Amino acid sequence: MTEESLAAKAALLAQSALFSGLDRTVLHGLAARAHLRRHEAGAQIFRCGSPGDSMMAIARGTVRISAMAPTARDVVLTDLNQGDVFGEIALLDGGGRSADAHALTNCTLLILERHAFLQVLQTAPDLAVRLIELLCARMRRSDERMMEIAFLQLPPRLARTLLRLASGGGARPAKRLAQSQSEIADMIGGSRENVNRCLRKWQKAGLIGLADGWIILLDPAGLARIAAAG
Repeated sequence: MTEESLAAKAALLAQSALFSGLDRTVLHGLAARAHLRRHEAGAQIFRCGSPGDSMMAIARGTVRISAMAPTARDVVLTDLNQGDVFGEIALLDGGGRSADAHALTNCTLLILERHAFLQVLQTAPDLAVRLIELLCARMRRSDERMMEIAFLQLPPRLARTLLRLASGGGARPAKRLAQSQSEIADMIGGSRENVNRCLRKWQKAGLIGLADGWIILLDPAGLARIAAAG
């Protein structure tokens, strides 16, 4: 591996909050063990139950994580973007994948194999702490989502999801969401018909706009009030 390719992989890894700011030696150690893989939009990355021998960092594109419910309905768990990582649970415990993953767009992934990653992890306490924090944050989000589905009516669940999608974890919230109403219904455990009915009501109230497949957030503060009223 050339110094240029090593530096390029290290730079891609550094886009992730999990790896950014790590000691240069640790970061380059991970980069030296990582390899690139590209997936076209719509491609399956892995299936639930398949061997979990690697973790992925998204260098480019968007990946959807989903799971099949007992009712045979595909439930969207989350959409991940550049800088996010996934596949860490199976990588750590050596078990099968806990969900499905497929590429929503053309994707470039940095693949970290289990054996190589654990070698680095044993010598990098900062990375271990960050990984624990990542797992805790995802567990909290999972618990929060289960509580929402169990105890909240559809309007506050929907408002929270729209605001969450708009924030995307970034400093500048998006105003336009590309997710379809069916996809959002899958995220909140509702039907497309009920989601559409609620969105149309909010459109008349001036909270959102609906145009050309986009959901446009016109009044995020108003949506926040609905979300908080749950």
